[in-house]
Amino acid sequence: MSDNLNNEGAPIAEEIEYIPGSCNIGAREIRRRQLVAGVGLFLTLSTVYGFLSQHSSRVTRFSTFLPALVMSIGYLQARKKFCLAFGFSGLFNFGKLGSTQRVISPADRKIDRQAALRLLLQAIAIAAAVTAFALSLPLGHK
Repeated sequence: MSDNLNNEGAPIAEEIEYIPGSCNIGAREIRRRQLVAGVGLFLTLSTVYGFLSQHSSRVTRFSTFLPALVMSIGYLQARKKFCLAFGFSGLFNFGKLGSTQRVISPADRKIDRQAALRLLLQAIAIAAAVTAFALSLPLGHK
């Protein structure tokens, strides 16, 4: 029951409508994506901090890209209420975590795949920008 309550104890209004290319996840799935974004942010910051404290080379700092990608995918999915994997797989979920439904319309599945590809490209662009920032930080000396 607490799964349906917000921080103030009020019921969460669950999205009940699938919208092709725009909305394929409800409140529970959105919270899961927010958690992924938070974990990705932590990993990104700790990776950059580790590289700076170890005076790592710029080449090594390219590995900032992966945690930054996790962060950006989680953030964009939560913000857009659209799951990347569901979009590519032709699925949606507005109920319990793990209980998906199949998108029936081939036209809607095509719209979802296009939206998922756009979201992925946006996430890559954000991760690339974060990585470029990490690369631009001073190297320091051991």
